[in-house]
Amino acid sequence: MSVEVYDDRACLLGEGPLWHPGLGQLFWFDIHGQRLLTRDADGAQGQWDFDRAVSAAGWVDDTHLLVATETDLTLFDLASGGQERVADLEPDNIATRSNDGRADPQGGFWIGTMGHNAEKGAGALYRFYRGQLRRIRGAVTIPNATCFAPDGRRAYFADTAEHLVLTYDLDPDGWPEGEPRIFLDHREREVNPDGAVVDADGRFWCAEWGASRVACYSPEGNLLEEIILPVPQPTCPAFGPDGLYVTTAQKGAPDAPADPAPLSGQTLRVSVSAKGQAEHRVIL
Repeated sequence: MSVEVYDDRACLLGEGPLWHPGLGQLFWFDIHGQRLLTRDADGAQGQWDFDRAVSAAGWVDDTHLLVATETDLTLFDLASGGQERVADLEPDNIATRSNDGRADPQGGFWIGTMGHNAEKGAGALYRFYRGQLRRIRGAVTIPNATCFAPDGRRAYFADTAEHLVLTYDLDPDGWPEGEPRIFLDHREREVNPDGAVVDADGRFWCAEWGASRVACYSPEGNLLEEIILPVPQPTCPAFGPDGLYVTTAQKGAPDAPADPAPLSGQTLRVSVSAKGQAEHRVIL
């Protein structure tokens, strides 16, 4: 297993890596830098700047992403840079922004919100599905680890501040059935679950903020392996055809001091034997 720098453009708060299966390239965000970045298999780089915080996306087709911003879900045209609002996301609440999000196997898109300075209970978890945005959970502090079992009948979600990863059973349309259960309880050790992804065999890979690692857990919640990283603040993993991509951060809150580790904020690639699910398409 090897860890290398995939892209050396340092993000203040890297987040939301997405391997686009049609375009064959990685997209990710710098939340505090208000930008979307990309790099393709040939190494070509691209960047789009926004006038508000952006954090996560799902692919709609080969020219459009559904991008989560601090005020809306917007259909973003990769060719022209044009934006078309699809749904409002707490537009009247200037205290919150979007954070972690991912598309589910049914074509829905889950997105969490949080306070700009991680104010306790200021955020929520939502799902957008075929034109409808519905709130799943309220009183969230730092929404993270949004990902899904390969069969689409199980969702994961973490409130990092609570040191818990929860799991929801899903109905055939992808909506939660009943109350969530605890999947990982890190309260005693105060491990901080950040972004996560599920591989093709149902294993849960989670970036653990402050622990310099991505940890892999079985579907039953048993620790299987860990990847030690040269940065203290990994934020989110995503599978591509040639490994696991991991975004990282220089700092969490906008006014926090920058982490001094030389690679903090850069996007890493890890060689792993596990195969990921192809990222799911968002159905508008």
